[in-house]
Amino acid sequence: MVTTIRSNAGTDALAFRAAIHGEVIEPSDLSYDSARALWNGGIDKHPAVIVRCADVHDVQLALAYAQEKDLPIAVRGGGHSVAGHSSIDDGLVIDLSQMKAISVNPTERTATAQPGVLLGELDAATQEFGLAVPAGTISHTGIAGLTLGGGTGWLMRKHGLTIDNLLAVEIVTADGVLRRASADENPDLFWGVRGAGANLGVVVSFEYQLHPVGPLVFGGPLLYTLDKAPEVMRLYREFMETAPDELTTFVIFLTVPPVAPFPAHLHGQKAIAIDTCYVGPVAEGDTVIAPFRTAVTPDLDMAGPIPYIVRQSLIDDFAQPGMDSYHKGSNLTGLTDEVIAALVERFARVTNPTTGIHVARMGGAVARVPSTATAFGNRTAPYICWILGLWPVDPARTEEHRTWVRETAKAIEPDAAEGVYINVISDDEANGAADAYGKVVYDWLTRVKTKYDPTNRFRSNHNIKPKVNSEWYFESPARLALSRSIAHAARVARS
Repeated sequence: MVTTIRSNAGTDALAFRAAIHGEVIEPSDLSYDSARALWNGGIDKHPAVIVRCADVHDVQLALAYAQEKDLPIAVRGGGHSVAGHSSIDDGLVIDLSQMKAISVNPTERTATAQPGVLLGELDAATQEFGLAVPAGTISHTGIAGLTLGGGTGWLMRKHGLTIDNLLAVEIVTADGVLRRASADENPDLFWGVRGAGANLGVVVSFEYQLHPVGPLVFGGPLLYTLDKAPEVMRLYREFMETAPDELTTFVIFLTVPPVAPFPAHLHGQKAIAIDTCYVGPVAEGDTVIAPFRTAVTPDLDMAGPIPYIVRQSLIDDFAQPGMDSYHKGSNLTGLTDEVIAALVERFARVTNPTTGIHVARMGGAVARVPSTATAFGNRTAPYICWILGLWPVDPARTEEHRTWVRETAKAIEPDAAEGVYINVISDDEANGAADAYGKVVYDWLTRVKTKYDPTNRFRSNHNIKPKVNSEWYFESPARLALSRSIAHAARVARS
């Protein structure tokens, strides 16, 4: 049973509503079901209240109110958390989706964006100046969760992860205080935000370094039927060892959808694609990827000059909202013959046409950043693998599809390297976040978590537990000011 904020809070809930600049949504409101819906259609959580924040004031007020009423909290940016961490049962959701301001400084090559911005929106703003943030592969992804978990994407081998291009954040920590974190201000907090930020507060502003990219890049997939997969993956392994940093590639196992531009004779077939993005001179692209075309003949060749914005949205349809989703990820010590055989054999068994596997060669700029410079799980792993279960919501088949994902992850476990990319795992098993980050980084994160969130207020995430769990009730200047705001709103409501 869902407990509403009104029944918990009485008349002060009305004052809370009056003090919020955005919108307060409860189970009795007509917009409640649409407001609580997440990208992962298999997650069906019922928060007691959703606060759609308009500004930092709302974030601080929502945190203070949740603490006063002993409501657990979740933070929502784009709502794309595959694990469902963007919502919470019987708690308060701090919904940042309406905070969408973007500012681009083309002279300094920087951009500032609020946490409700989606990747496609950020790309559109920065591409007006021929610039881009290294971030993501799906344009409808929220930038907040993507960034706070690390941020892989089409520019990573040339320009690094999203967190490697994060210059500063403004973050409301558990005590209600708005802090700026950068290399020079609160550097411990800034270190932890870059890879584990969901554990440390509510980021209300991101400042990014931009790079000249586009408007055209060379990119797109080369598609091969699944019987060619072992040969293609061995070619991929050999070629990417010496590939230029300007080339980022993903191997994608997919079932060819029955839509254009895929030809009818490939519809419904299991296949493998080498998907590409080359950010060197566009005219060089054909030469750079030539071995993928000549060593094994593609069944469909869609690689060529392409607007960067199109490259960023090219695989959007493979991650449609509303589907049930269950993912696992693994860093790999190498793309061994055993791993190749296991992935091909496992994908041949898949029964759902929207489930896939992605493998990416890392290295380049990602690996040149020291492993402990940010809170990211293992930069030195040469490959990263995502096992992406995605299917129409059907409770009768949920366990079948999840079992396939788990067994596929287990099949490549002998070649797993330390760490897991936190953004692509659906649940915490075994040691959870400790396994994801590795011992050294996790120990440091525990210290940062203890300093900024000692009672684990931010725990709807792949959680890092603080070292202490003592009674802790903040009376910061920010919180006292918010208490006065509620009191003022209550007086206005009574008058």
